[in-house]
Amino acid sequence: MIRHQKIQELKDLPALKDTSSQKRDALFRQKLDLCSVIFNFDDPDLDKRSIDIKRRTLLELVDFVNNAGGQKVFNESMEEIMICVNKNICRSLPPQTEDFDPEEDEPVLEPSWPHLQVMYEFFLRFVVSAEVNAKVAKKHVDQKFCLKLVELFDSEDPRERDYLKTILHRIYGKFMSHRSFIRKTIQYVFYRFIYETERHNGIAELLEILGSIINGFAMPLKREHLQFLTRALVPLHKPKGVAVYHQQLSYCVTQYVEKDPDTSVPIVTGLVKFWPWATSAKTVLFLNELEEILELMGPDQLESVAPILYNCIKKCLASEHFQVAERTLFLWNNEHLVNVGCLSRAHAGSILPIIYGPLYKNSLGHWNGTVEGLAQNVLKLYMDYDMTLFDKCSTEYLKQMEQQEEADTMISKQWEEIETAALTK
Repeated sequence: MIRHQKIQELKDLPALKDTSSQKRDALFRQKLDLCSVIFNFDDPDLDKRSIDIKRRTLLELVDFVNNAGGQKVFNESMEEIMICVNKNICRSLPPQTEDFDPEEDEPVLEPSWPHLQVMYEFFLRFVVSAEVNAKVAKKHVDQKFCLKLVELFDSEDPRERDYLKTILHRIYGKFMSHRSFIRKTIQYVFYRFIYETERHNGIAELLEILGSIINGFAMPLKREHLQFLTRALVPLHKPKGVAVYHQQLSYCVTQYVEKDPDTSVPIVTGLVKFWPWATSAKTVLFLNELEEILELMGPDQLESVAPILYNCIKKCLASEHFQVAERTLFLWNNEHLVNVGCLSRAHAGSILPIIYGPLYKNSLGHWNGTVEGLAQNVLKLYMDYDMTLFDKCSTEYLKQMEQQEEADTMISKQWEEIETAALTK
């Protein structure tokens, strides 16, 4: 009954632009109060006229604060603004769609978006306004409210997540006292996603915010920031849905290495630990990320991870999927890696004995012509680097193959003897 009364009042309210400055602030609060009426868009008997009235009023509020002088009401009506925002935006999300696959399925769009979009736009104007005093506003845009915003990132509607990303990022920049809390809240979302549910719709958007935050970290990195890297960002490579947010995750990780090359050691170690050997498409993504990290890695960090790194490259070269082998061989097209990085002449003695076998096999007639040609080029590269080392690796590999062939022959004979013995009984 109250809702209908408010809507009835709403239609009789004059426009803000036609009201004198003395009465405008009171009218502004009145309209905020009326826009706090929430409609159930799933209700088949919903009054479409009332919905339209509220949307037009919300649009009027946005237009009003965009005009010169309109933003001064932000400070004067802060409490009423936050009540309206809380009622419209901070709500319980509907149950998640069963068996929803973000890589293939279409998202479920928010039915109340005609109102929600304008409310988000209005609140964004509030957050970015130079008129809003951050010291006063933080009492209303408090940690409890920030927590609600982070929880809303699980919305299936990408339009809502996009607004949330922009707004939370602006809040982080404006309210310095909330920064640590926001980082920790996002970290807890990641923990729950990684170790419990492996389902959350807003991981990519949260990582986009973090990419900008990490870029602003001061050196040397604080212990808190290093723990965030090792406990949250690196384990985010583990979930099966990593492809959905891998681009943003890779950017965040690379930001750390650009800040401090020493972080490349736990990152590469974690990458190898969570390497998606069973999925070729994800393996290619990981190789893309690995190449970016290797470009930023120094000789000291490389020495720490060389054994596990080169063995990982060896396994990728030996992959039965041609795209994985091809993408791995493309590492040698990177001039930095070949001239001064982990694939250069200086490291040939470490890497060639490990990778010679799969390289040799791929160069001898791989069914994919690109893989075969790339493998031959890499072998020629190391041949030019150090012919003595190349001959040594070749000799040792052929010797291993002979030993393996002898062992296989012996095993075959033993099986034949067992079968013969079993038949004579």
